[in-house]
Amino acid sequence: MSRISTTDIAALMTRFWKSTRWIALLALVPILSGCSDRWGWYVVNPTTPSGWTNLTFLMSGLWYTILLSVTAIAISVVLGLLIALPGLSKNPLLRAFNRIYVEVVRAPPILVLILWVYYGLPQAADIQISVFWAGVVALALSDSAFEAEIYRAGIQSIDKGQYEAAQTISLGYTDTMRYVILPQAIRRILPAMGNQFVYMLKMSSLVSVIGMQELTRKANELVTAEYRPLEIYSILVLEYLVLILVVSALVRWLERRLTADEARSK
Repeated sequence: MSRISTTDIAALMTRFWKSTRWIALLALVPILSGCSDRWGWYVVNPTTPSGWTNLTFLMSGLWYTILLSVTAIAISVVLGLLIALPGLSKNPLLRAFNRIYVEVVRAPPILVLILWVYYGLPQAADIQISVFWAGVVALALSDSAFEAEIYRAGIQSIDKGQYEAAQTISLGYTDTMRYVILPQAIRRILPAMGNQFVYMLKMSSLVSVIGMQELTRKANELVTAEYRPLEIYSILVLEYLVLILVVSALVRWLERRLTADEARSK
């Protein structure tokens, strides 16, 4: 992959701003709307000390949301590959293991899995687990089943001639996967993996039920203090919207770079 220059980053940010500038205008609604009996935008008005304090409090959960999601997706991507490979084996026992894992893990709702990991796993395994790692384990475990299916579909989409070509130069199974199959498969499954990362960012909000101080938990606490759910949750929607749009733009940009690099290498 070619080196990423500052010009590329600037062009990416310019395109992103042109596509999302309406969000900035929408964010001005609290200031332009004023207050009435039904609207209390003053609670998130950045021009007042209390409004700025509330906005800062809401944004303080952003770091935990990103850290939780990135950690979970990193683990699930690796675990998903390890689960996918047995499903491609000729051994029926390995294929059965893959199928059982995928069906069992992706069956429970993520909220139920979060509650089980945080409250049930310490009793079952006699261990202590923090709120953060309970969220990471639950999200990564759930997503690994979907990642495994994405990997399996991507690897199976590679032409069989690639395997035969690798055999002609005496590459073993591990080297064939590492140097020939997976690089091609990853280019094809990158959009699906990007969608899973977006999905993970959204599902991270469910970890608020066990006390994780991420964006949704911060919003819930502020609603309890200010009694203004409409205004505060509207800001929460904007936070997630901007975050998801940024991630989606980065994934599309990376996909274009990989496609361009692949075209130049041919």
